[in-house]
Amino acid sequence: MAKVQGTIEAPEGVLKITKISCHYELKVPAGKSEAAERALNVFEQGCPVAQTLKGCIQFTHTWEIEEY
Repeated sequence: MAKVQGTIEAPEGVLKITKISCHYELKVPAGKSEAAERALNVFEQGCPVAQTLKGCIQFTHTWEIEEY
């Protein structure tokens, strides 16, 4: 599951999205937490949307990983 929140501000008098925060709640098979953490740490580098908006919108990514 992902919870995503945007922040809208008007720094020059025009409304625009300035920040997007994403919090992921992941359930992964036992022993796969480390691999999931590695993938999440480089997610933004491989995300076409994040790369398109880079420099325009500040992104933050947080997560909780639970093994089953």
